[in-house]
Amino acid sequence: MAGAVATFALIPEVIAFSFVAGVDPAVGLFASFIIGIVIAFTGGRPAMVSAAAGSVALVAAPLVHAHGLPYLLAAGVLAGAMQIVFGLLRLGVLMRFVSTSVRTGFVNALAILIFAAQMPHFVGANTATWAMVGLGLAIIYLLPRITIAVPSPLVCIVVVTLVGQWLGLPLKTVGQLPSALPVFAFPSVPLTLETLRIIALPAFAIAMVGLLESMMTASVVDDLTDTPSSKNRECSGLGVANVAASFFGGIAGCGMIGQTVSNVRYGGRGRLSTLFAGAFLLILMVLLKPWVSQVPVAALVAIMVMVSASTFDWGSLRALVRHPRMSSAVMLATVAVTVATDNLAAGVATGVMLSGVFFTFKVARLLHVHAETGEGGTRVYRVTGQVFFASADMLVDAFDVREIDGAPVHIDVSQAHFWDLTAVAALNKVVERLRKHGSLVEVAGLNQASRDLILRLDAAPQ
Repeated sequence: MAGAVATFALIPEVIAFSFVAGVDPAVGLFASFIIGIVIAFTGGRPAMVSAAAGSVALVAAPLVHAHGLPYLLAAGVLAGAMQIVFGLLRLGVLMRFVSTSVRTGFVNALAILIFAAQMPHFVGANTATWAMVGLGLAIIYLLPRITIAVPSPLVCIVVVTLVGQWLGLPLKTVGQLPSALPVFAFPSVPLTLETLRIIALPAFAIAMVGLLESMMTASVVDDLTDTPSSKNRECSGLGVANVAASFFGGIAGCGMIGQTVSNVRYGGRGRLSTLFAGAFLLILMVLLKPWVSQVPVAALVAIMVMVSASTFDWGSLRALVRHPRMSSAVMLATVAVTVATDNLAAGVATGVMLSGVFFTFKVARLLHVHAETGEGGTRVYRVTGQVFFASADMLVDAFDVREIDGAPVHIDVSQAHFWDLTAVAALNKVVERLRKHGSLVEVAGLNQASRDLILRLDAAPQ
């Protein structure tokens, strides 16, 4: 029953996401049915609902507009294969490198792009369209104050459709849906290098965005249920589901945060809830097909505006002044690149790289070299912190041969760690430079890992 509730909440969003991607609603609905069924068996996170999602739709839209649905299906197959390999290589651990700032930027950028995708529906729209969008938003936000027994987006679709037909309003509708169920078929694209060139980058973007959102959703369920999940199996399971969906004429998908949370809160804990969510979707799609074709696009726009507003992390705006400036910069950069390129994967990649650069900068600044004069005029240098490619020059610059002037030098590195070739080369450079100017040099306190690295590189200071 929890899966059934999740399905009711899923239908209007999947239809709306299909319009965002520029494909027939049946493409999104069939895909969601197949993904739900397959991932119930192959996924690594029980109780998680996966389907055609807005984030994937945004990535897919440019490919559909430029080359058509067959190329999207081919990209879905390739993206699924990438996800399978990602899981088999146990690369789910790489998601740990996606910081909270990047995740927040990803979510905020997704919300902005979803909202921006609705703008063409408003440009040149008639009064009836504006009125129905307003009515839909009113239902979506006001109905939960009265009752939550029925998902407000579903009520929005029903009411706006009935009002539009009763008043005979000139509204654009979803249109006729196919009368046949999906059949297995290979995407009708030429098997050439040119096809691979066309679909490679969109497929990579679909794969990465799908993995990121699914991993985030799985983490949410882990926290809600206090149970672990297999992230690597979820990666491969999602890939298998996306390959299957693409072969049956559906768009690729990923974890649905809203529907998954709904499923868990209504009691869904195992794979049965996920399986029933997919199966029940097909039942409803067959039974409600004549009515779904009459749904006004205005109702879907209202739902997507709601999805955009609820997806955006409004608290992150207040946190900009409280969080460290570097963290805020990472979040804003992720949003800016994503919105500028319409590519969620590019935004996440930018955020991850900036996080790495800023982290490296912070760690490098923790290196300190304290100098003092010991017994017999010996210059004692105590090195504290991490020595690696970003801090190696700081280590070298801390030793002034003119100040030492040939005096014996004792370098205490017991509170330091040498990480890479650049760090070892820097220590060797310091020792050689001091010896060249007549100093007797002693390096003491190397921990075992640093000593092993230096010996392995055959650069141990004598």
